Amino acid sequence: MRWLLAIAALIFVLVSPAGAQGRFVEFDQPADIGQVHVTVWLPLGYDRAPGRRYPVLYMHDGQNVFFPKRSGFNKVWAADKAALKLIAAREVAPFMIVAVDHPGAPRYLRYFPTRVANPEFAKGIAGFAKGKLAGDDYLTFLAGTLKPRIDRDYRTRPQPRFTAVAGSSMGGLISLYALTERADIFGKAAAVSTHSPLVDPGLLTQQPQMAEMVKADWRRYVASRLGAPRGRKLWMDHGTETLDAGYAPYQAVLDESVASAGWMRGKDFESRVYKGTAHEENAWAARLPEILGWLLSDWKP
Repeated sequence: MRWLLAIAALIFVLVSPAGAQGRFVEFDQPADIGQVHVTVWLPLGYDRAPGRRYPVLYMHDGQNVFFPKRSGFNKVWAADKAALKLIAAREVAPFMIVAVDHPGAPRYLRYFPTRVANPEFAKGIAGFAKGKLAGDDYLTFLAGTLKPRIDRDYRTRPQPRFTAVAGSSMGGLISLYALTERADIFGKAAAVSTHSPLVDPGLLTQQPQMAEMVKADWRRYVASRLGAPRGRKLWMDHGTETLDAGYAPYQAVLDESVASAGWMRGKDFESRVYKGTAHEENAWAARLPEILGWLLSDWKP
């Protein structure tokens, strides 16, 4: 009887829903920016379809992407669950997720879109944050170190059209920056709760001249660096509570600038406001299926 129960338990494990959630792989990647912890999610069927290749979504703040126990606030994006929902509904083709951990306290510096701020403002931000603005270094790691390893070790579709990047707050900024600066690598980006003020929006409220400078920096940067969409897609959004409550004036400038660069709203880019939602992982998890459903809609099943 014990032998039969053991066999039954084994069969249950092999076919249980837990086994239908895909597979996780974790590793530490040495890099010039310091060792980075990476978590790869492989969708259901990856191991059973050796001839199939998969699009890839890269996500920042990897601690908060999958596992509550690793997250900073015991809240996560639950990105694998959002992906499973979209894949099961045949809204998108099966895809991989690569979650890249943030470095802790230097997170702001690592995710700062270096070229957006004018030199004087950038110098002041670096001084206040007590470190080097490292967005360009992080993009070099993503494009030159991590993505080549992922493309080598897994069956990816490496073209920009099939390579997306997503993050929230400062992670949203670096996602937008990646789409702009490395269009040869990233063809889609989701900038969720886009930290468009670049600094604490409360500070800008107290200093109107600085607020206008941030808006001018966005106009200059988008006009000079973004270029025509050429098949790229961009999602931006924000809520109306907590930190997100200060984003609207700067996001409006960003929206206007992106449209002026020739991007068509609804086709090439989207920018939405989620009333009543705060700057936190549960809010982002709730809208992630909608975000990815729009952003990845040309990853056909």
